[in-house]
Amino acid sequence: QVQLVESGGGSVQPGGSLALSCVAYGSIAEYVMGWYRQVPGNEPELVAHITTEGFTNYGSVSKGRFAISRDNAKNMAFLQLNYLQPDDTAVYLCKADGRYSGNGIAWGQGTQVTVSA
Repeated sequence: QVQLVESGGGSVQPGGSLALSCVAYGSIAEYVMGWYRQVPGNEPELVAHITTEGFTNYGSVSKGRFAISRDNAKNMAFLQLNYLQPDDTAVYLCKADGRYSGNGIAWGQGTQVTVSA
């Protein structure tokens, strides 16, 4: 089972952008990679996921502003966040879902994104 480490979070003003990265220790080739976000007291909500074939699906929070990608050769997943707004403030978590290939599910620790004026 892979281990995941996110990076790239930080503080930005409304309208700004951030590029998040998730590096996996282990191969992600057989995993659906996803990004979720979580605020205190709530369950994680889907931001986007990308299949092993590269098909993408976005949660309603994306609103056409975010883009997910992956690089299997580098065992990495990425999330580009554009036109950020204060309600995008959350911990962004990387998830590797290997259930369809007989592997388990792994989560990273998350990276904080804060959007404020």
